[in-house]
Amino acid sequence: MSDRKSAVQKINVVPGMGCMVQPQGTAFRVWAPHADSVSVVGSFNKWDPKACPMTQEDGGTWYALVPEAEEGQAYLYHIRNGDNEFTRPDPRARLMENSIGNSLIWKPKPEAAGEKFTAPLMNEMVIYEMHIGSFHVPEGAAHGTFATAIEKLEYLKELGINAIEVMPVAEFAGDMSWGYNPACPYAVESAYGGPEGLLAFVKAAHEHGIAVIMDVVYNHFGPSDLGLWQFDGWSENDKGGIYFYNDHRSNTPWGDTRPDYGRGEVRTYIRDNALMWLEEYGVDGLRWDMTVYIRSCQGNPGHPDDDLMEGWGLMQWVNEEIHAKYPEAITIAEDLRDSEWLVKGTGAGGAGFRTQWNAAFVHPVRDVMIQTEDQHRRLEALQSALTCCFDGDVFKRVIYSESHDEVANGKARLPSEIVPDDAGAKPARQRANLAAVLVYTAPGIPMIFQGQEFLTDEWFRDDVPLDWSRTETYAGVLQIYRDLARIRTNKDGWSAGLMGQHIVVHHVEHECKVIAFRRWREGGAGDDVIVALNLGHQAANDIRIGVPAPGLWRVRFHSDAQVYGGDLGDHPCVDTEAEEAVWDEQPYSIQLSLGSYAAAILSQDAG
Repeated sequence: MSDRKSAVQKINVVPGMGCMVQPQGTAFRVWAPHADSVSVVGSFNKWDPKACPMTQEDGGTWYALVPEAEEGQAYLYHIRNGDNEFTRPDPRARLMENSIGNSLIWKPKPEAAGEKFTAPLMNEMVIYEMHIGSFHVPEGAAHGTFATAIEKLEYLKELGINAIEVMPVAEFAGDMSWGYNPACPYAVESAYGGPEGLLAFVKAAHEHGIAVIMDVVYNHFGPSDLGLWQFDGWSENDKGGIYFYNDHRSNTPWGDTRPDYGRGEVRTYIRDNALMWLEEYGVDGLRWDMTVYIRSCQGNPGHPDDDLMEGWGLMQWVNEEIHAKYPEAITIAEDLRDSEWLVKGTGAGGAGFRTQWNAAFVHPVRDVMIQTEDQHRRLEALQSALTCCFDGDVFKRVIYSESHDEVANGKARLPSEIVPDDAGAKPARQRANLAAVLVYTAPGIPMIFQGQEFLTDEWFRDDVPLDWSRTETYAGVLQIYRDLARIRTNKDGWSAGLMGQHIVVHHVEHECKVIAFRRWREGGAGDDVIVALNLGHQAANDIRIGVPAPGLWRVRFHSDAQVYGGDLGDHPCVDTEAEEAVWDEQPYSIQLSLGSYAAAILSQDAG
């Protein structure tokens, strides 16, 4: 009789971790290996620690099925460790009252994210980095939400954006933050609208043809309002306990809160979290924050005393799991050490990311544009930035001139770096526009940071919303970004080469600061693209540039055109017939004139 009763109990045990809503109530499972007892307390049992005791299982987990517990109710885990008794939020709670409040019972609703969406391929992708809290803040509101961001999706579609990289939305301390301080890694920020808000955002983005890439933080947790800290009462060296390293490896630039990548339960916790964003919210990819602090303790990978091979193995495992289940998912590393091993396949020993942010592009591009004197603009630095490539695939890098990091932490928006006292001044606009041209025409996945397209100035702060009136003040700059996105994605059928693998920087004139390059996929009319930039304050006249084919080369874009600003020079830059004259190691050549601090894009009509 007792064997039959035991079998029935095992059959009724619900698999999985965290809070799991069932037809017969709600099941709870939590990992607390050093606890002497655990119970679930909540509004369903008047917070009585004796009402719903949990059963200890193998592996240090505790389980209970509570028939009275329903979706929406608040709960915590009551833990006893020796003489100490305390409550903790659910480490896997999908919804919190706030970062220091109760967990709330929530049943995942992946169907609310809408129909299956096919994200753009990497060579077609144009990314917009967005901070939900400051992106669109209506008058009178304290901060932005998923709902207010949805109101601007049509704008982003018209801008030519087909992917949004959302800065972290895991529940963080307070209502305003960059998001890189996850207090409750599984919960969606309540101030933004919680899980329902995120589901609605993903659904609306997909309906606009826009993919969603979620920024995730696994190099540390917290450090504030951190319910995981000494979760079951155990720790060593007064450190973080079961979820963290408890020795020198715990130390990060953000506190002693590095997860223990060598512990199976913690590795699974991170793996399941990564998969959660794709499975439950329908996002199309993940961007991992500062992976260099996952694969090393103090940011010195390769040093035998600093390498964290457990972290490297974790990244490999999670990427393998993601790509096995979601082959089209894009996974992005922010490592900023420009190691191609981040984007090599795991079979070759790489970390298995699809692509990575490229420091070797953003830093020289910004440096060249910021220089006060033309003579200090190093074209060879731009040449290296243009031709950087990882693992034989130019799209294994994300290229940008602004990101949340590059426009804060002592740095500013690019126009403000160029002319600190007047970011709207003509030279600031011109050279920021040159950087945009490079972002959209160089090999790689282009990314812009919110507000860059209408010349947002100063530096990024989470409590300063974008000023949307600037879309009118700097309508010409906004038009540049729209036109560049259209050209980048070959909407008119004459710039396919910008989605190709090939580049040659074939024309460099140091004296007059002119640089030009050819982009192509297969080559030929409608494919080959010539991009020329004048990084000097004087117009460049009658510049001879090599081209690969005879016939008419049309000027598709010239940043000096007055449609982009009434005070621009509108220097003559016209369609031109190629001459059969070898130049720049190309069989034909054209003569071209460029305005001061201006760029032109040329191609031929498809035959």
